[in-house]
Amino acid sequence: MTKHFNSYIETALDGRDEFEGILKLMEIFGIQCHYLLSRKDIMDSLKNENFDLVFVEAFDFCSFLIAEKLVKPFVAILPTRLGSLEFGLPSPLSYVPVFHSLLTDHMDFWGRVKNLLMFFSFSRNQWDLLSTFDNTIKEHFPEGSRPVLSHLLLKAELWFVNSDFAFDFARPLLPNTVYVGGLMEKPIKPVPQDLENFIANFGDAGFVLVAFGSTLNTHQSQEVLKKMHSAFSHLPQGVIWKCQSSHWPKDVRLATNVKIVDWLPQSDLLAHPSIRLFVTHGGQNSVMEAIWHGVPMVGLPVNGDQHGNMVRVVAKNYGVSIQLNQVTADTLTLTLKQVIEDKRYKSAVAAASVILRSQPLSPTQRLVGWIDHILQTRGAAHLKPYAFQQPWHEQYLIDVFVFLLGLTLGTVWLCGKLLGVMARWLRGARKVKKT
Repeated sequence: MTKHFNSYIETALDGRDEFEGILKLMEIFGIQCHYLLSRKDIMDSLKNENFDLVFVEAFDFCSFLIAEKLVKPFVAILPTRLGSLEFGLPSPLSYVPVFHSLLTDHMDFWGRVKNLLMFFSFSRNQWDLLSTFDNTIKEHFPEGSRPVLSHLLLKAELWFVNSDFAFDFARPLLPNTVYVGGLMEKPIKPVPQDLENFIANFGDAGFVLVAFGSTLNTHQSQEVLKKMHSAFSHLPQGVIWKCQSSHWPKDVRLATNVKIVDWLPQSDLLAHPSIRLFVTHGGQNSVMEAIWHGVPMVGLPVNGDQHGNMVRVVAKNYGVSIQLNQVTADTLTLTLKQVIEDKRYKSAVAAASVILRSQPLSPTQRLVGWIDHILQTRGAAHLKPYAFQQPWHEQYLIDVFVFLLGLTLGTVWLCGKLLGVMARWLRGARKVKKT
């Protein structure tokens, strides 16, 4: 698993197509799922607990199979924004961008054409990902009662989505889909004293926070680290950078305004009054935290949903995005200064923070309230549309269109025949009249 995951990250860092790497990881998840379902002691212990409801995380499809094996109702949480997984939501391609599409919700004609093509590609990719669990399903479910993984996605009583319209483009939702973006937020704590002392050295200039998540923290190349350090050294602000000291280039002396740490309290630092900018990889939780605290961003996305996340950040004027494999020290310096000095970015993300914070219920209250509702009503059949039970040709009215097309063509053909008969009759009548 570690070997293939590292290979996948390195492929993404090089800017190459990462889907084959994701597919390989999913195949390994399928193998792990086989071993888990084979552990009779574990499965029996879960059954003996007699849970009322199972809460599954949608990145690893094995959790859906476990819930099905336990014969228990389940709710699912999507850790990314909508579009990364298809589970029955209406997705009008005229204005809802496909997951890997770098389009906004304001699409011209060619944008809509591109979005349609991306939809077919995305649908094929999701089919390939789901099929990686086919062997596991055949081995652990008897013939005649084998679940179809795409159907299990529709079977979830509720879908909680780790996003919010303060971040994502507006789109139609179903009653059993609930946004809980900001769920990760915790009460703010004071920043550790060593970091507070460092921030104080820069007075009104403030500081820049740099964090690339737990995954990319150990995979950044030495060359990229040098370019980023060179850019940071030209800033008047202090820079607090989450970067493992063991991975730091030995031939680079740390600039006086840069402090690297192996770990930092990201949310607490984002809430600090002296913060001026957040440099991020564009991960979902990082972006949501920055919006929650109203901090503008410069994103260097690498893989997965990060590119699409930064498209939304740029479209809503919360920050700027740069391709990591194309970054130079000069362009990064100019971009950082641009976002810090141009108050439109700060103003836009501060307004988004108000949208996120001022909702009638907090993300936690929404999640707990809906879970309680599902337990009391013993399921969410009343929240699911009949479309989930329809074959695709009925859902998209293909049968109606085919009938109307046939009726139209039949009417045209019949009218043509009638006109032909009348024309022949008139010609015959004229000949009789002449004779």
